[in-house]
Amino acid sequence: MSFQDQISSIFVEESQIPAEFQIEEVHQREYLCNGEMKQWIGPVSEVYSPVCFPTTDGFVRKLIGTYPICTEVEANDALEAAIAAYDNGRGEWPTMSVDGRIKCMERFIYKMIEQRTLVVKLLMWEIGKSYGDSAKEFDRTIEYINATIDALKALDRKSSRFEMAEGLIAQIRRSPLGVVLCMGPFNYPLNETFTTLIPALIMGNTILFKPPKHGTLLHYPLLRAFQESFPKGVVNTVYGRGAVVTPGLMQTGKINVLAFIGSSKVANDLKKRHPKINRLRAVLSLDAKNAAIVTKNADLHLAVSECVLGALSFNGQRCTAIKVIFVHKDVADEFLKLLSEEVSKLKFGLPWDRDVKLTPLPEANKTDYLTDIVNDAIANGAKVINENGGETLASFFYPAIVYPVNEKMKLYREEQFGPVIPVIPFESIEEPIDYQIDSPHGMQVSIFSNDASEISSLIDPFVNLVSRVNINSQCQRGPDVFPFTGRKDSAEGTLSVYDALRAFSIRSLVATKMNDTNKHIINEIVNGNDSNFLSTKFIL
Repeated sequence: MSFQDQISSIFVEESQIPAEFQIEEVHQREYLCNGEMKQWIGPVSEVYSPVCFPTTDGFVRKLIGTYPICTEVEANDALEAAIAAYDNGRGEWPTMSVDGRIKCMERFIYKMIEQRTLVVKLLMWEIGKSYGDSAKEFDRTIEYINATIDALKALDRKSSRFEMAEGLIAQIRRSPLGVVLCMGPFNYPLNETFTTLIPALIMGNTILFKPPKHGTLLHYPLLRAFQESFPKGVVNTVYGRGAVVTPGLMQTGKINVLAFIGSSKVANDLKKRHPKINRLRAVLSLDAKNAAIVTKNADLHLAVSECVLGALSFNGQRCTAIKVIFVHKDVADEFLKLLSEEVSKLKFGLPWDRDVKLTPLPEANKTDYLTDIVNDAIANGAKVINENGGETLASFFYPAIVYPVNEKMKLYREEQFGPVIPVIPFESIEEPIDYQIDSPHGMQVSIFSNDASEISSLIDPFVNLVSRVNINSQCQRGPDVFPFTGRKDSAEGTLSVYDALRAFSIRSLVATKMNDTNKHIINEIVNGNDSNFLSTKFIL
């Protein structure tokens, strides 16, 4: 059987898909705005799965549903609902006690878990993520929300006491910022979207939530959970073409925080449209071209294992993926041999296939783009090292290891965001350092070596070039208690369970001179539980 036939064999008739993974079309005709599930009778966008079925006309992507293509009118309605719910900080949600907001969030978790089966299924069908990874994404998101609640409780306990200095007494807490526009990515459309949406929400902000282009339908089952868990207008959805509905929102100047995960080009365009950029807080996770550096002192088997995980988990469609590998010339041949062998062991198939590692790609023209950058590298002197590397069929692209990559090639700088592994040989360690210095990105790096002095000589320059240095391990985001950010064009602001609560809030304080009259006033307010801000209540 030829390799093309092997790829063809993964796309089976719909009747051959296990019953528990078959899906009925989801046709969304409503959206959440101002506490109501509003009906939509306008145009819709068709959602096609990367899963294809064989037909007489070739392989055809399966239609799995539709969702509203709303306009600027509906986007502005959502904005006005969020503004009204915030009410200049006087609304029910921003003035609610921390304990009250936590209870709302716990209600949401309960309702979200009820939708687990459908959301996981939609993750598989919409973006081609394996069943194991889809289930993990859902469960990790629940864990993240619970960890956020715990972090807020700890923050609130710390803030429940009074500070005294220079004859003044004060209570310092964190207050919301206003209306937050949340826009997540397609590769982790649930988890990464919620890593901004959830902390922004629980800190008392009101939300405009625009789902990603791929991974839109999976949020539909959660809209009623939002509606039933939070006061009206606190969470509002924005559907439609991003280029149509989001610029106008920013131009109003009424967005207080932009929470965006995607390309720096789009983020920069959105920020520039805000009339008062100094008033706009941005929390951004953007482009990356994370490098792995394999020195001649590396354990090559370990380096290969971690690089395969780092470069090809979810087909390399992660901002934290390893997207270029520098390998010392002395060990390059052996490294490439081992790397090719490991890639050949990866099982490819459909998302529900057992132990599958490589799946079809969700973006319609992605295989053409990946083929183009591989051909560009070949035209400029590189070769595809691994057997069958770069073979494509319909929505599937088999990983290509490309070597030796140089600065003439698109692969040298462009973030491929897919299963192509560019490998660059080096002699001097200054070469990968210089690459990172010149790079517009600065998220992470992975260093592979068993020489402690060699590693230490690389740590100091790289911690000032990227935000995370990984020793003998792949680049990654987690655990969620660790800070996640980047330098240059890779990020703005820092996310973690701890940092995100601060990213979506500001320190506020109530202060007074420490005299008998003021002490009496404060005691009266605290003892009477008259203020949610000025309070010594302790949340366990």
